[in-house]
Amino acid sequence: MAVSLSATLANDPVEHKTSTIGAYLIERLRELGVRHIFGIPGDYVLGLYQMLDESVIEVVGMTREDNAGYAADAYARVNGVGCVCVTYCVGGLSLCNSVAGAYAEKSPVIVLSGSPGISERARNPLLHHKVRDFSTQFEVFEKITAASAVIDDPTTAFREIDRVLAAVHRYKRPVYLEIPRDLVLNEQPIAYRQPLSTPPSDPDALREALEETREMLVAAKRPMILADVEIHRFGLQHEMLALAESTGMPIATTILGKSVISESHPLFVGVYEGAMGREEVTNRVENADCLLMLGCFLTDLNLGMFTAKLDPSRCVNVTSEDLQIRRHHYRDIRLDDYISGLKALDLKLARSPIPPRPKLAEAAPARSDAPVTSARLFNRINMLLEEQMCVIADIGDSLFGAVDLAMTRQTEFISPAYYTSMGFAVPAAVGVCKASPAWRALVIVGDGAFQMTGMELSTIVKNKLNPIVVVLNNRGYTTERFLLDGTFNNILDWKYHKIPEVLGAGKGYEVRFETELDAALAAALADPSTFSLINVHLDPYDRSPALERLTKRLSEKIR
Repeated sequence: MAVSLSATLANDPVEHKTSTIGAYLIERLRELGVRHIFGIPGDYVLGLYQMLDESVIEVVGMTREDNAGYAADAYARVNGVGCVCVTYCVGGLSLCNSVAGAYAEKSPVIVLSGSPGISERARNPLLHHKVRDFSTQFEVFEKITAASAVIDDPTTAFREIDRVLAAVHRYKRPVYLEIPRDLVLNEQPIAYRQPLSTPPSDPDALREALEETREMLVAAKRPMILADVEIHRFGLQHEMLALAESTGMPIATTILGKSVISESHPLFVGVYEGAMGREEVTNRVENADCLLMLGCFLTDLNLGMFTAKLDPSRCVNVTSEDLQIRRHHYRDIRLDDYISGLKALDLKLARSPIPPRPKLAEAAPARSDAPVTSARLFNRINMLLEEQMCVIADIGDSLFGAVDLAMTRQTEFISPAYYTSMGFAVPAAVGVCKASPAWRALVIVGDGAFQMTGMELSTIVKNKLNPIVVVLNNRGYTTERFLLDGTFNNILDWKYHKIPEVLGAGKGYEVRFETELDAALAAALADPSTFSLINVHLDPYDRSPALERLTKRLSEKIR
């Protein structure tokens, strides 16, 4: 679903009729495909908010700044770029965690912040929201964005806006623009438009890298592809699939890259998780004599807490920032150019059998006296997934249990599977629903994560959105219980299913037994008119098979 920004960013320079800084910024956002902006207003950004409100871009008001960041992050993963707009320091610094997560997982989010006017800063007054220096917030965001600027000079404003926005396309990471409130309506005296095309690959390096890759692939008896999140971020799913289908190379994905291709595709092997994954998938990936790793993040979770056994001498590891073949590197090669170049070689490769994927097992008939287990819950969720559904998984067993769900389309599984910030899923549903109104979001969230950000359901009601929210209610932090148990892992047992009564909208369901689970899921699915919240009671020590494998490995490392 992610849109390519190449067309809008590679234009020749043109002059714009808009003259004010705020108007130019809004015009550029619209050109990039930003249709919604998430945030919370404040006095230092009210002028920009008024201009946004009068524009074609819809402003989606959230209840907290960090939630606005999660929503913009999820929106960016579906739409291709997202945007969040907040006030100075009390808003911006509250946003830091969600922007840090977007940076870690390469999600292209544009951060807009107001700040005190330049005319207000004379003699360094102690203005409200200020922390230490007027530059403090900018310095913080410099660490968690790919590019940043304070638009404090009208003569260079347009150029700086274009420079920063070019970086969100080039690096697929957050960028930061801060505008003092008394400059929003200022005009730039000099007409200017910087071309924003991405630098091309070094042709000699690309040619040599393709030739070396060709030699490895042609000599291999068991070549295959391991695909990860950058394939989605750069909109390269179709190019990668064309390469795989023309060569017959099987494809596995990582946890972070789950659903980057349809898991019903005949070349799909499974999700690779090192020793935590299915044995047949692990063996197939680790026994490949040429593993083409496309857009991969070599994180601890992607590598099964570093239980992965990937021999660098048999790997070609290609990302947007580096290309490593065996144990040496090529620089200045774009990921899209490399994949297109491989496809153009028209390779004839050895083909090996693909291990059969496990069939979706039908659970035993529901019993009215049988408590719901995590395994049964995820089995039932798997059975109800439809073509127009998007799964948004929070961290913990919400993520690990969901890894085994069968995703049949591209980019229908969204989770903070590297940064693993609790509380992502419910506000992320706002972003997903706005980015793709035709989708029905299915949110899987633990009770601990829900208590952090779940009241963003207020925004869901205000915007008439209809996600299905499944709360795994085991009265605490289950993952930590298996790492180191203690009362510090326990939380208050909320009556989650009563929250719709508080909000005056939505449907709530309480589930303890198997028959109640089936009835609640069926009722929620049948009612797209509003959101549904299903409070699923689970034993505090119940967990999915994936979480059991993971916690065993983690506990060994901690002790």
